Amino acid sequence: MAYASLATGVLLAAGYGSRFDPEGVHNKLLARLPDGTPIAYESAHRFLLVVPHVIAVVRPGSEMLARVLNDAGCHVIFSADAERGMGATLAAGVEASEDSDGWIVALADMPRIAASTIEAVARTVDTGASIVAPYYRGQRGHPVGFGVEHRDALLALDGDTGARTLFATHAVTRIDVDDPGVLSDIDTPEDLRNL
Repeated sequence: MAYASLATGVLLAAGYGSRFDPEGVHNKLLARLPDGTPIAYESAHRFLLVVPHVIAVVRPGSEMLARVLNDAGCHVIFSADAERGMGATLAAGVEASEDSDGWIVALADMPRIAASTIEAVARTVDTGASIVAPYYRGQRGHPVGFGVEHRDALLALDGDTGARTLFATHAVTRIDVDDPGVLSDIDTPEDLRNL
């Protein structure tokens, strides 16, 4: 590992994936990439290359997903509040790591983010930036980083808007990257085929 971030990683893996599987039979994060690797495992693996301590937040009943993420090297927590949305899920991850000096937040359905992008975000948070995000061709992507000064605001998040209000009300350190993976999430089976 070339660089090990001081921040804690929070991998959000508690969504329902209803656009991927409207019947709710299969967890999209367990769907396999062309090489046979589960989506969530690949996302976690890339994250862990830079951020040695990653908390993966899953919803209750996702034991198989929890096992996959544990195998990848994450510390998995189950959030009973996950049904309230991404904000509640992120708050649970921050609460499980309240002693951290910063957080790098990634989504488990984004398995193609380059390690160099994760490292750029992590280094920027580790050197004191307040809020950090990668941009590809002018669009903000993931992962995003938050400094310790946002702990209380992150803990107060709820609902499905995630941390959008923080981005709207604070200056963001922008990192321009040549990495389309920062925008490539898997929401539908077609997204997976086109990956």
